[in-house]
Amino acid sequence: MKKWILAIGVFVYAAALSAQTALPLKVAENKRYLVTADGKPFFWLGDTGWLLFVKCTREEAVKYLDTRKRQGFNVIQVMLLHDVRKAKNAYGDSALINGDVSRPHLTADPHNYWNHISFVIDEAAKRGMYLALVPVWGSNVKAGYVTAEQAAAYARFLTSRFGSKPNIIWVNGGDIRATEGMEVWQTIGQTLRQNDAQHLITYHPRGRYSSSEWFHQAPWLDFNMFQSGHRTYAQDTSANDKNHYGEDNWKYVEADYRLQPAKPVLDGEPSYENIPHGLHDSLEVRWNAADLRRYGYWSVFAGGAGFTYGENAVMQFHSKGDEGANYGVNMDWEKAINSPGANQMQYLKQLIESRRYLDRQPAQELLPENNGAQYEHLVATKGRDYAYVYTFTGHPFKVDQAKLGFRVGKAAWYDPASGRYRKATPDQRAAVVSYTPPAGRENGSDWVLVLEK
Repeated sequence: MKKWILAIGVFVYAAALSAQTALPLKVAENKRYLVTADGKPFFWLGDTGWLLFVKCTREEAVKYLDTRKRQGFNVIQVMLLHDVRKAKNAYGDSALINGDVSRPHLTADPHNYWNHISFVIDEAAKRGMYLALVPVWGSNVKAGYVTAEQAAAYARFLTSRFGSKPNIIWVNGGDIRATEGMEVWQTIGQTLRQNDAQHLITYHPRGRYSSSEWFHQAPWLDFNMFQSGHRTYAQDTSANDKNHYGEDNWKYVEADYRLQPAKPVLDGEPSYENIPHGLHDSLEVRWNAADLRRYGYWSVFAGGAGFTYGENAVMQFHSKGDEGANYGVNMDWEKAINSPGANQMQYLKQLIESRRYLDRQPAQELLPENNGAQYEHLVATKGRDYAYVYTFTGHPFKVDQAKLGFRVGKAAWYDPASGRYRKATPDQRAAVVSYTPPAGRENGSDWVLVLEK
């Protein structure tokens, strides 16, 4: 009997995976959000699994995908080539011949570098998940290891190899200013678009930059991605850059939201959970789950089409004894994958998907006294018959309900750390209404006020 039950369970699980097969994504008609090919809203909840293809066996990759699927993630950002000079996967198979991106090493072996990638992409598709593929990490281009001619040949190879996969997104660049290899980045973007009309393309920039800095008008760029970075307000050294936003990742969204033509935008790399402030001093305080919640709600409520989470050990798939461990990593990835922030990101996605999606827009006009700096900043968003206000510190605030566009019928407090609601009492008499969150005032005591028609 137990064997029959097990067999039925396996069959049901396999059938469920098959039913979730992903459809290609596209930009919504309003040019602010993403949808699936059949027009259904798609909220990007990403994870930075940068070294998935080179550090994980097939079994480990499936374990990782299953965990992230359970936690609500639907996009994995991953490098195809991290270091072109010595790119090998967990089976020891080389990616390239003599480190030349235009000469991929191809064999029939299932563990061949490129066959292994195909396997992982297909496993993600079974789970309704998307892989955002970075063709080559930016440091390789900056160092001169990739020419424009090689890049064109490599991009053609990628589209021929993976262009038929429904669940991919192209992420040009890789932690770099586009001025450091502009010809190569333009060549990759243009070649991908010329040979693949069905998949979205964006650009992953250096910290404290957005892809819009260089490519907003580029025909191949479908949506903007920015990297809000890993430094604190005090550590920010970008004072001479025009986008000197510190930890205020909502400012990148506001800036890109104003650009024409309109394109979706999202934070593709905030501070990682469990990584030291500023990255390089392992004795520094580390970013925690509350920080990741703040980055998520700030940027999404400001108008973002999604959000990408990251965790220090997971992004590099660190295991004890690994060579080349970075950023003071102090956990194995198989433990770190269940860090608090990773389990809490799903509540942001659930909240956004729980009500009308495509007509949601930024709504700072609802906050008549939003004068708090840094962590005291409030962010509001609204749809046709609802509105959300996010506070990171839990301090009282006022809402101008006359600007909602609807009469408030009910109110609640949503806990970003648990996804649970608490009752709130709406005031239907006054235009400007004060609301006090249900817990004490301190950083990380974050709440979302939910107002509904």
